[in-house]
Amino acid sequence: MTDSRYLAVKLLDKTFSSGSYSNLQLDSGLKGSDLDDRDRKLCSAIYYGVIERKLTLDHIIGGLSSRPIGKLDGIILNILRCGVYQIMYMDSVPDNAAVNESVALAKKFRKTSASGMVNAVLRNFIRSGKELKFPKDAVKAASVKYSAPVELVKSLADDYGGEAAENFLAASLEKSVTFLRLNPNICSEEEFLAALGGIEAEKLFDCCYAVKSGDVTATEAFRKGFFHVQGLASQLCCMCLAPTEEDTVLDICAAPGGKTFTMAELMNGKGQIYAFDLHEKRAELIRKGAERLGLKNIKAAAGDATVFNSELPKFTKILCDVPCSGLGVIGSKPEIKYKDISDFAGLPDIQYKIVCNALNYLAEGGTLVYSTCTVRKAENEEVCERLLREHPELEAVELPKLMGADFGTMATLMPPKFGSGFFIAKFRKK
Repeated sequence: MTDSRYLAVKLLDKTFSSGSYSNLQLDSGLKGSDLDDRDRKLCSAIYYGVIERKLTLDHIIGGLSSRPIGKLDGIILNILRCGVYQIMYMDSVPDNAAVNESVALAKKFRKTSASGMVNAVLRNFIRSGKELKFPKDAVKAASVKYSAPVELVKSLADDYGGEAAENFLAASLEKSVTFLRLNPNICSEEEFLAALGGIEAEKLFDCCYAVKSGDVTATEAFRKGFFHVQGLASQLCCMCLAPTEEDTVLDICAAPGGKTFTMAELMNGKGQIYAFDLHEKRAELIRKGAERLGLKNIKAAAGDATVFNSELPKFTKILCDVPCSGLGVIGSKPEIKYKDISDFAGLPDIQYKIVCNALNYLAEGGTLVYSTCTVRKAENEEVCERLLREHPELEAVELPKLMGADFGTMATLMPPKFGSGFFIAKFRKK
C-alpha cells in the first residue's frame, strides 16, 4: 500500500522541479495511488502545506542544517520540509511521529546516509521550542512570515502599502473555501441542498454558496448538473456584466467555462453566448460542462483572443477575462507566488491587445467587463486607464454594489471577504 508521506514527498519533488500546477499534480498522484480517505487527506494536507509555507520552512531548515539549503539533496530537503511542517503546523501529528516517519522516509528513498541528519535537524527544531526567528528587515521578515518572495512583498507594498500587503498575504494562508453556483434552470434550492448528501453549504447571496469541506464533485447534485464550482469573485464579475436573455454575449477567454456557465444561467438559458479559448481541448471542457448543466445557449469553439474574426457578429455584452499573473488565487494555487515578478512584465501589453480586439466586436451602446484574477495594478488599473486614454469611444461605467461595498468603476476585490484577489472594471461603447 502507498505511504501518504512518501507520496507527498514524491509529488513535491515533481512540483518544484517541473513548475506544474499543484492541483493537477496532486489529483494525478492520488488517482494513481491506493490510499484510503484518511491517508489521502494527510497526503494532501502535507503536500499543500509545504508548498504554501516553503520559504518559511526553508528559513527554519537553513538555521538548523550545517549544509546550505542549495546544497541539500532535493528529496532530503523535501523530507525535511514535510517534517518541519508537521511539527510546526499540524497539531494532529505528534512531534515524535513526525521525526520518526521522516527518518523512515529517508531510508525508503534509499538515502540512508542522510537519515541521521534528518533526525538531528528535526529534533533540534523541537528542542529549540519550535522557534521561528525573523530577520530584522521588515520586508524580509514578511517574506519569511508569509512564505512570499521578497520581490512579491515589495510589489504588493508598492501598490497597496505595507499593511494591506501583509493582510493580503496573511489571508492567502487561511484555509480555502469552495464556492458553488446553483443552477436555477434545473433545480430548486431544496433539491440542490438535499442532493449534496450531507455536505453543509452556506448561502451567501442568490445562487451562491460556500462549502468548507467535502468532495462536492462526488455528489448526486454535481452529477445532475445542479451546480458548478466557481469562485465568489468570479460570480460577482458575471453579475457586474449582468447579461439577460435579450443579449448576445462574447466570453473571449472562456475556459474552463465557469463564468460562461454563470452568465448562461443569468440569461435563463436563453439568448446566445459565444465562448472562445485558444485551444480546442479547453473549448471541449466548456462544451462538456454546458452539457452537464443543461445549458443550450452556449456556443464554444477554439479562437485566438488577439486576432479579429470577421465572421463573428456584434455583441451587446462582452466579458474580457484576460490571462494574468494569477496572484489573486495564491490561496488555492500557492506555487504561483514563487514565480519571478519579472515573468509578468509582458502581460499588460498582451492584456491590452486582447481587450482592444474585443472592442472590435462590441456593439454601440454595448458593455464590456475587463477582469483578472490578480491584484497587480500594472495588469489592472493601468491597463484600464490606458484603454480609456486611447479609446475615446469608451466610457467607464459604475459597478453595482458588491456584497454591500461601493467601488466606483473599478473594483479590486481582496480576500478573505471576496474569497480571492480579483479585479473588475466596466466600460460602455458610446
